Amino acid sequence: MTDLDDHYPALSDLYDRARRRVPRFVWEYLDSATGGESAKHANTAALDAICLTPRILSPVEPDLTTTLMGRKWSLPVGIAPVGMSGLIWPGAEVELARAAARAGIPYCLSTVAAATPEEVGSATADHGWFQLYPPRDPGIRRDMLSRARNSGFKTLILTADVGTPSRRERQRRARLTNPMRLTPHIVAQAALCPAWSFATLRSGTPRLRTLEPYAHGGAGGTTGHIGYQLRVSPDRAYLEALRAEWDGPLVVKGVLHPDDAASLDGIADAVWVSNHGGRQFDAAPAAARALPAIRAALPDMPLIADGGVRSGTDVLRLIALGADMVMLGRAFHHGYAALGPAGIDHAIHILRTGMLADMGQLAIVTPPEVRARL
Repeated sequence: MTDLDDHYPALSDLYDRARRRVPRFVWEYLDSATGGESAKHANTAALDAICLTPRILSPVEPDLTTTLMGRKWSLPVGIAPVGMSGLIWPGAEVELARAAARAGIPYCLSTVAAATPEEVGSATADHGWFQLYPPRDPGIRRDMLSRARNSGFKTLILTADVGTPSRRERQRRARLTNPMRLTPHIVAQAALCPAWSFATLRSGTPRLRTLEPYAHGGAGGTTGHIGYQLRVSPDRAYLEALRAEWDGPLVVKGVLHPDDAASLDGIADAVWVSNHGGRQFDAAPAAARALPAIRAALPDMPLIADGGVRSGTDVLRLIALGADMVMLGRAFHHGYAALGPAGIDHAIHILRTGMLADMGQLAIVTPPEVRARL
């Protein structure tokens, strides 16, 4: 990693290279939020406001091993679900899964990925989580759960904060549609990024492959976003039905209010505190703002968090506020778009070495001990 460390010492360096290598409409899809993007910027601002106090004369040997929902992971970090990862760079879903398996961390495949659970499952090496956008039809739901389970995914993530579509104005201005249409505008942007274009030509136009069997008339029989045509805003009864149908760990994602979190005690195995990267509601609080109250409401519940993480320091900041595991989505896609599979490994390396260095400064052995340094 020495040479990569010299050229790309921070996640922001991978961000910069990735931005140069993908067409503008792809970047707008990955990087954008909704509205004025206040919620997205609030994520980073909230993290920047958190100070952790170093200690001296206490040398330690840090251990990043983390236990979550009865399983040990090598780091308190995982790869969050990102829809249409294969649009960012072809083959992303499989390569992200392989990198997570190499590193001993979880990888979460999105319902609206460009690859199916069947295509990705073997690459997860038992490190795979499956993220579910809740289908309206119970028959479709049961079939999707069966496909995920049979493909080797052991943990289910119910995303509960997308009952209605958001505007995502930057995506609209970029004229990106789903399914993607090769308009002159799109083709002209793709021509400026030949490496991305050749890779996409070889793999085919990215599509919502997991959902295509459920579209009326097949993949070509619908217009617009298949996911929004199929999904429903879940309620308590939906969650209870899902609990009865899934026999592994169940996580509810998109929680920001402590009362909502408390209502999940006894039915969910973990709560995922997230404002969806600022992509759903522009006035939403950052996870860093919401975490303390949720931890107070659920002192013993495993908590996962995401939002605005740019370094190992930011991971420790979220753990200090109550998270047990921190997930990143965009950063690992920046790594893959920047440098291919080595870029994903390097992003994990940046986070790992950053946390180890910080834990030495803080004189803590395990990540949860950071809570005593607030």
